[in-house]
Amino acid sequence: MGRSGEKWVFLVNPSEGESLFRGVNKLNLDAKGRLAVPTRYREQLRVSCGSQLVITVDTDHCLQIYPLPEWEKFEGKLMKLSSFNKTIRRLQRLLVGHAAEVEMDGQGRILLPPPLREFAGLEKYAMLIGQGKKFELWDEARWTEQRDGWLENIDLEDLELPTELESLSI
Repeated sequence: MGRSGEKWVFLVNPSEGESLFRGVNKLNLDAKGRLAVPTRYREQLRVSCGSQLVITVDTDHCLQIYPLPEWEKFEGKLMKLSSFNKTIRRLQRLLVGHAAEVEMDGQGRILLPPPLREFAGLEKYAMLIGQGKKFELWDEARWTEQRDGWLENIDLEDLELPTELESLSI
């Protein structure tokens, strides 16, 4: 995290020079389906993507929110994969087909398109989860249920970890 005058600036991964989003934020959607991006992310999003975001669906029935440049990198990689593979083609249809470009307004709000709100079951209360280069947006009740279920099913002693996780320590 850097410091500029009296304001803390967004977190940057020093090894890659890229912004990271982390943390859990409880949010309310207004009657028009807008949500206010937490203040701590607004300047970072203005600088990194000119307030341009892309929202799409996730297979866990939440939404993914990407800064436009991150989405373009991801979309480019996804669309280069062979559409002859049924699983890849389905992911392309879901993720790219549901992608909606939105812009954060001057008050730091974004309007969630109705089909995406409906897909994720978003009505009033939501949870914004930082996931590194993107966010996940969940209905609050669904997030709590999923999170609690994941925690109940974790037994680290009996868990077979992927080799990528074996060197990590919690």
